[in-house]
Amino acid sequence: MSRGRDPLALSQVIGDVLDPFVKSAAMRINYGEKEITNGTGVRSSAVLNAPQVEIEGRDRTKLYTLVSTQYM
Repeated sequence: MSRGRDPLALSQVIGDVLDPFVKSAAMRINYGEKEITNGTGVRSSAVLNAPQVEIEGRDRTKLYTLVSTQYM
């Protein structure tokens, strides 16, 4: 995916909240059967329980951060 079409760039999360970065791991987040990707909106009723998070290709010597934001 090109940088210009990345939902994080389009929504100005990159540049406003986060500095530009190079993706270093693949992450999959599911609330039940619904997979969440960058820019996915979900209703608060859909996130009552903790999500299932899988991280692939990670370097076990580094720390990773998962950021979730709430839009009002």
